[in-house]
Amino acid sequence: MTSDQEFTHLNKAGEVHMVDVSGKEITDRVAVAEGYVVMSPHLAARFFSGDLPKGDAAAVARVAGIAGAKRTADLIPLCHPIPLTGAEVTLESVGHGIRITATVSTTGQTGVEMEAMMAVSTAALTIYDMIKGVERGVTIESVRLLRKTGGRSGEWQRSKVVD
Repeated sequence: MTSDQEFTHLNKAGEVHMVDVSGKEITDRVAVAEGYVVMSPHLAARFFSGDLPKGDAAAVARVAGIAGAKRTADLIPLCHPIPLTGAEVTLESVGHGIRITATVSTTGQTGVEMEAMMAVSTAALTIYDMIKGVERGVTIESVRLLRKTGGRSGEWQRSKVVD
């Protein structure tokens, strides 16, 4: 493990602390994350047609995902509160349910990977809440970072993985 890969949230005494990013370069940063809400094809069709007892679950999930991105530092103790310049949450039908994708951006000294994954997680939990009364066996799966750009480490992209 190189020094660039050390646990940066531990100080020299091994105590947890928030990393000082004041010396980092201000750059445009973007992160994209995804996750899946797995359900029956019948329920997925109802979700996208808006035919659910709680109403337009897709609209609520998109807004919840954006709100989640904005509140990441409130829930993840060592995340820096950062101003977001953009947050988009998309939902698409896939063979086994719903694929959630979040793209989050900022211009700053630290990245938005956690904000993108929080957006996906919050949207997924909102979808679950909106449909749990219709189908109990729904699962949330594979929340993960797909790619990120900006900062000292530049670009990173997940290798293609067969789902």
